Amino acid sequence: MHLELAAIIVDDYDRAIEFFTGALRFDLVEDSPSTTNDGQPKRWVVVRPPGAEAGLLLAQADGDRQTDAIGEQFAGRVGLFLRVDDFDDMHRHMVDSGVEFVSERRNAPYGSVAVFRDISGNKWDLLGPAPDTPTL
Repeated sequence: MHLELAAIIVDDYDRAIEFFTGALRFDLVEDSPSTTNDGQPKRWVVVRPPGAEAGLLLAQADGDRQTDAIGEQFAGRVGLFLRVDDFDDMHRHMVDSGVEFVSERRNAPYGSVAVFRDISGNKWDLLGPAPDTPTL
């Protein structure tokens, strides 16, 4: 058993794909035509970190209720956690790609962490090894 996908509500498929594959270096796993439950056209868009089993379904908002949830899926809390082997490289790449960080890097018992917002405004933790801690 494993968690396969989690959905992120986005306002535009293509902008979200560009963010996740560019700024976060995710792989685009699937981008296929599909339909909503009531037969309207949509896309099935899945991205995931390289080598990961679990991915994100990028779900374009359909209607006011879903539009209102964009960026608020976790009620203002950090709801997603991206662990990387090289924190400094990834942080620099994300800053250069225009990612908004809402906290400075800090060191915690579990490693380095900084909070950022995704393209929809949801908060994430960027996590890496503590400074001067060898990776396994």
